[in-house]
Parts: sequence; structure tokens; C-alpha cells
Amino acid sequence: MLKPDGLKHDWEVDEVEALYALPFMDLLYKAHTIHRAEFDPNRIQISRLLSIKTGGCPEDCSYCPQSAHYATGLEKEKLLAVEEVIAAAAKAKEEGASRFCMGAAWRGPKGDDFQVALAMIEGVKALGMQTCASFGLLSREQARQLKEAGLDYYNHNLDTSPEHYEEIISTRNFQDRLDTLGHVQDAGLHVCSGGIVGMGEKQNDRAKMLIALANLPKHPDSVPINLLIPIPGTPLAEIERPDPFDFIRTIAVARIMMPKSFVRLSAGREGMTEEMQALCFFAGANSVFCGEKLLTAKNAAPGQDKSLFARLGLAPM
Repeated sequence: MLKPDGLKHDWEVDEVEALYALPFMDLLYKAHTIHRAEFDPNRIQISRLLSIKTGGCPEDCSYCPQSAHYATGLEKEKLLAVEEVIAAAAKAKEEGASRFCMGAAWRGPKGDDFQVALAMIEGVKALGMQTCASFGLLSREQARQLKEAGLDYYNHNLDTSPEHYEEIISTRNFQDRLDTLGHVQDAGLHVCSGGIVGMGEKQNDRAKMLIALANLPKHPDSVPINLLIPIPGTPLAEIERPDPFDFIRTIAVARIMMPKSFVRLSAGREGMTEEMQALCFFAGANSVFCGEKLLTAKNAAPGQDKSLFARLGLAPM
């Protein structure tokens, strides 16, 4: 049943499993048809991500090198100065980014650090860029303050299915994440929320993760689909890499379920072939992060992106 926004918010597991079960070419055709109806298939939204506070996070997310629970060799760093962040945003804008995302290794923002982060948002917004932040768990009041500071998007990924979640994180629960997304939507902020493929989950978990996103009262405006980057020292360092076609299927199913959302081909692009990325774009991905680093992990080099986009005829939005 479609809601007043014309979108479906009552997906069932068997419906999503049926999409995954389609022959690969049929699935891509269906996803691309929907994508082409909602977006210009030859335009791509480009964002830049900066870690404004690195390392020492109290959470135990099994995939994350910034967790204080794991010996990954990452040095803990203090919160960056406002001027450093604004300068980085200005450079990103010169290089074609339209959105600047700031991530901090916090369970949630607090005290003076939160006030500094608000000043960063105000400064980046003054450059004429879209602003995005990923600061962990938020209270309703913090979401309101972020909105007043000029924040456009708030990123808070669900990561995986509710059932698989406890295998990945123990320091917070799935409902904590849903509560933060509720505060973000209530404050009038755009939601950026997706998940990670390749953490030992089954296809059923991927389906349930997408259901949790698509059945929100409002579909996320951006849906980042990440391919796990195994980091030495983390519990998932030696996990088997998923089949590339399974990852592309998840991009396609996300596009079908959330037709008006930007689907971001996010972490893991550095390890993807250009052909795999091209299939992801055809399947409905129309957003990427540019720059050589995603918080602390490697990303596709800007020169490689420029060359690939030129060969595919993709132009920045």
C-alpha cells in the first residue's frame, strides 16, 4: 500500500526476498527503469567526508578502526579547529563536492565539543555547501540545535538487520539507532542512513536492513550502501569478502524499495573494479564520496574518479 507520499512503507520480507531472487539482468533492468524515472541517470551527487575527531570511540562496532576496544594502530586525535574544517570544505567545493560531511568518533556529542561542532556547521553552510554530520546518538534537543546551526543532513546508519545487529555491536542496540533517526526526522533534518554489506550477514539480513529503512515514516533522503573494508585489529579483519554480484543486487533492491532516495556507493569503492562500480551506477547508485580518505579508510583517488566518470559520461550534480 502506498502512503500519501506515493511511496511504499510496508515492505514484507518475502517481497524483498523475491526481488533478490530475480535473475540478475531482470533485477538490474527493473532497478534502472525506476532510477531513470526519478533521476537523471547521467548525473551523480558528490560529497566529501572529513573526520573532525578521530579515534578513541567508546563503542565496540566490530568493523570500526576508531573503536577504543581494538588495537588497530590508529592514534587518537583531538577535535579539529573550526578554521581547519572550513578550509577543508572550501577545498572540497573547489574540487566539485556539493555536500560536506563531518564525522566524529563519539558515542554522542556533548559539552564544549558539541558547541565547536555547531560552529563548524555554520561555517561550512556559509560557503554555500550542503552540510552533513555523523556524530553518533542524538537527543531531541541536539537534533534541534543542529538544525538551527544550518545542518542539512544527519548520517546515522542502521548497519545491518535487527537480528544480526547484536553480532556486530554490543554497546548500543538497534532501537537506539531508530530513536536517533526519529529525533532527526522530527527536527526537520534530512536523514542519511544505510548499512554495510560483508559483515557475515545473510541475504535475509540485507533484506531486513533495507526493510527497516524503507518502512520508516519517511524514506531516508540518502541511503549509503557500504562494502566492508576489513581493518586489521578489528574482529572482522579476516571475514570473507562477499560476492560482488550480491553487493550490486543490494544496490538494485535499495533503489527499487526507495525510488526517490539518493543511493550512495559509499565505503569500499577503493577495492572495487571500475566495471563493478559502473554496474552499481546502472543499478541505481547516484552518489559517492570523493577524496582519498573516508574518515580513516582509503577511498578511490580523485583522479581515478574523474577518469571513470568521464568514460561513463557521468557529470556532477
